[in-house]
Amino acid sequence: MSSVLYDVPGPRAIVRNRILSVVTVVIVLIILGLIVWRLAATGQFAAQKWYAFTFTKVWLDIGQAMINTLSAFIVAAVGALVLGFVLAIGRLSDHAWVRIPVGWIVEVLRAIPVLIFMFLLYYGLPSVGIKMEPYWAVVIALIVYNGSVLAEVIRAGVESLPRGQYEAGYAIGLRKSGVMRLVLLPQAIRAMMPVIIAQLVVTLKDTALGFIITYEELLFYARFIGSQSTYGSPIVPATIIVGAIYIALCLLLSWIANAVEKRTRRSPKVDAAVVDAGLHHPVGEVTDTELIALQDDQGRRR
Repeated sequence: MSSVLYDVPGPRAIVRNRILSVVTVVIVLIILGLIVWRLAATGQFAAQKWYAFTFTKVWLDIGQAMINTLSAFIVAAVGALVLGFVLAIGRLSDHAWVRIPVGWIVEVLRAIPVLIFMFLLYYGLPSVGIKMEPYWAVVIALIVYNGSVLAEVIRAGVESLPRGQYEAGYAIGLRKSGVMRLVLLPQAIRAMMPVIIAQLVVTLKDTALGFIITYEELLFYARFIGSQSTYGSPIVPATIIVGAIYIALCLLLSWIANAVEKRTRRSPKVDAAVVDAGLHHPVGEVTDTELIALQDDQGRRR
């Protein structure tokens, strides 16, 4: 018995895969054990190293740093999605004078690292008389870079759809904007949702680069509290706490995105009109299957 993508493993392959899985888990546990042992041996779990985190003020500052991280991420994520849609539509344009320049813009923006964007905005603009706050330097850099990446993700999702989806939309009288908005984009977004989620997680983690330009987010505060010799310079405990917060935020983002994906997994219904003998007859609610059926019906009429 086989699948389209791979052959179903036999008894020997199943045993071999199980052995490899057990060996991999054991190796990972050994590596983690060695890391924990070295941390304990160097006194990173000593009470003095964690003493700073017994103060309420420290946790309030960590909460404020987390709010700063989330505020930059939320604005950057929304802006990146909007920019991604705009650039993707430009890349899919039938007009070469729109498609080619937008394509070059996307390629250039994708090629420049996020940190370079932040440096240009925060350190470069003052040389021409424009001063930018660290928050906006972080947000704009994340929007520009991640928006260009999401543009390619959305474009790839649209172009991966069968050509019949385009033709079915045109067959019921939709213009290109209607076909794109009602037929193609909803399906492309559902298909590319895992990639979009992954890019948003990258956006969340890239907010940590803001500490280099003095934006007071989680990593900035971890470095600050970790450099306090009064509390024994608890850089490792601070890093562990901040890392745990980042992991929790990424898991929460993935859970929200998966919930949204499940809700949008239902077949979308589209209000459209069918052109027949020069008259617009309301169709009402048309599903993807009905669109293809309408296309086939029109083909038979021809």
